[in-house]
Amino acid sequence: MPSELRIIPLLPLLGAAYLILFGRRHSRKAVHRIACLAVGAAFLVSVDVFFFWFPMLVQSDGLTDLVGTWFASGDLQVDLALRMDGLSGLMCLVVSFVGTLIHVYSTGYMAHDKDYVRFFAYLNLFCGAMLLLVLGDSLPVMFIGWEGVGLCSYLLIGFWYGEAANASAGKKAFITNRVGDLGFLIGMFLLFRAAGTLDIPVLVDTARAGSPTLTATLWWGQPVAFWAALFLFMGAVGKSAQIPLYVWLPDAMAGPTPVSALIHAATMVTAGVYMVARLGALYLLAPAALAIVAGVGALTAVFAAVVALGQNDFKKVLAYSTISQLGFMFVGVGTGNFAGGVFHLFTHAFFKAGLFLCAGSVMHAMAGSGDISRMGGLAHKLPWTTWVFRVCGLAICGVPIFSGFFSKDAIVARAFATAVFGPRLHWIGPTVGAGLLAAALGTAFYMSRLYYLVFTGECRADLHTREHLHESPVAMLGPMLVLGLGALLAGVVGLPSAVSRSHGDLVGHWLTDSVGPALEVSSGLQWRVMAISTVIALAGIGLAWQFFGGGVREPARRFVTAWPHLTAAVRGKFFVDEIYNWLVVRPLRGLSRVFFLVVDRILIDQLLVGGWTVLVDTAGRLLRLVQVGDVQRYLAIFAIGLAALVYVMARPAAPSEVKIRIEGHSAVVELGDGAADKLDYGFDFDGDGLDDRSGAAASANWVYPQPGHYQLRVRITDPRWNTSRTIERTIDIQ
Repeated sequence: MPSELRIIPLLPLLGAAYLILFGRRHSRKAVHRIACLAVGAAFLVSVDVFFFWFPMLVQSDGLTDLVGTWFASGDLQVDLALRMDGLSGLMCLVVSFVGTLIHVYSTGYMAHDKDYVRFFAYLNLFCGAMLLLVLGDSLPVMFIGWEGVGLCSYLLIGFWYGEAANASAGKKAFITNRVGDLGFLIGMFLLFRAAGTLDIPVLVDTARAGSPTLTATLWWGQPVAFWAALFLFMGAVGKSAQIPLYVWLPDAMAGPTPVSALIHAATMVTAGVYMVARLGALYLLAPAALAIVAGVGALTAVFAAVVALGQNDFKKVLAYSTISQLGFMFVGVGTGNFAGGVFHLFTHAFFKAGLFLCAGSVMHAMAGSGDISRMGGLAHKLPWTTWVFRVCGLAICGVPIFSGFFSKDAIVARAFATAVFGPRLHWIGPTVGAGLLAAALGTAFYMSRLYYLVFTGECRADLHTREHLHESPVAMLGPMLVLGLGALLAGVVGLPSAVSRSHGDLVGHWLTDSVGPALEVSSGLQWRVMAISTVIALAGIGLAWQFFGGGVREPARRFVTAWPHLTAAVRGKFFVDEIYNWLVVRPLRGLSRVFFLVVDRILIDQLLVGGWTVLVDTAGRLLRLVQVGDVQRYLAIFAIGLAALVYVMARPAAPSEVKIRIEGHSAVVELGDGAADKLDYGFDFDGDGLDDRSGAAASANWVYPQPGHYQLRVRITDPRWNTSRTIERTIDIQ
């Protein structure tokens, strides 16, 4: 029933809250049971709602759960509402299922960590935030989850904050994502200005109808839809680690390995892909925005694949692999193939989570070391981990029958066939498709290199590490085996029509009402792409064997000798972090220091704080001069003060109003009720310093000989105290 939707994110959020408040009162076994049950129950509820209510999801365009009004201001009303349709339902299944497996794995991996409770509380919070993100019925509700996963990434990447590098990695992830989130907010503001709402179903319907408010030109000849889509994509670039905001993701490896698996496979980094697919109708209104999405995705896929070739840290290789695979997904949604992009997201969740958990298993056996140059020959010591890694590795390489083969080819084939860019930009589809084929070759090579250096040949670790190599406990192996099975079989839910016409594309069927029908591709093109992809995958694996089979081989050494600068650039990640440091970090630090010195030290400390100190000190010193205990001096000061008080009080009160009435060349001045009796009045109309009219009357008139500007002075004298006050006005005679 619709009210079950709120239970899905609520269960892990309540689990997180309970563990934060009361977790330290329980044993470790109780803590991980609470955490695992919270996410596992969310998965079971997701299964119940998605599969048993799926016909209603399709017929009614989704199930809605209105919790209540969040806030209302003017024309804007935002409800705290959740919606499940084919897209959000599939995402709920992926997040909760993979999240549950990672929770179970963590019970073994983090068994001896002193902050066991805090870790599982953060994991629960992470899953709850991601589930809220995908179920949000409006952009503001989605943004709650969007920021929630950003917060959790900061908390979990910097989980071991005792080391400065880990704390810095958490801050880097948080700050980089804030840059992207600024774009997300601007995109929301533009959409509300144009459409008057932030409800996602209404925005999608408005975009599908081609609303003039979205197609109207805004800036530089581009419509509102283009700029809104572009700014929203800026948020996706930060969250899903695309060029140029990808730099936080490799450093995210500072967190515990289960965190890496959760971030890379099922939660945070997939949020940007999900958002673009959810608002696909908006992007279809702006082909130029789609072209940018596809172009950035293809460039990121190729660049990250090249960088991964030279990394020697196990998790860093997988981190750049994730960045590259996210590029594939963005090419999918950027070519209008929203179902294909989500399908690759689905299969990627299995094989990438499996790869990261295998990395954790290897590092667990290697006493925490992730340096693949010290590994080798682990297939004999870690047989189960090796088999899972082989399956997941073949899936990401795109070898036939494995899940990644079908989801990658669904993106590449439809990139060549897409017509979404129109006649002017028709070349973009084939271009990004060719780029993905190049990235696929790099993927097959670096993943095979990783396998050969870690699991084949002789072990290069020290004697102590070799003696203690062991397979992981069942709590870690169980989730790995399930994910390996998923990496093998998950592709059957999205078989291309060229392979299976009878079963069809189940993922495409589930997503039709959410993101539109899948792009039609001829069987001939599908078979050609599958053949080319197979050759590329096998070529990459074979080339990696020539270079690294059994360890670093002679062709690899010759290549490094022949191309030292290229090798150094790839190993140094093309020095992008150093460039950012020079162009962004150091100037901002310098500017911050200027603000610190000028605003904090001088303006606040010296003037506002120190200035008042000097003022109070000076006043105290002056007052101390009269506080000497001399009664005669006190009486003299009292007399002077009393005389001043009498003088002030004895001055005639100023009238509350001075009325000036002009009649031709004649001016009549009347003083208001502020004037009192027994006062003398002197009126100087021409400004020569002499009274032109005087007496006890509070009014006077004067005839000017000619037009001009004249200065009026009124002197009010109290004859009893011989005190006076003067009022001045300007008189204009036309």
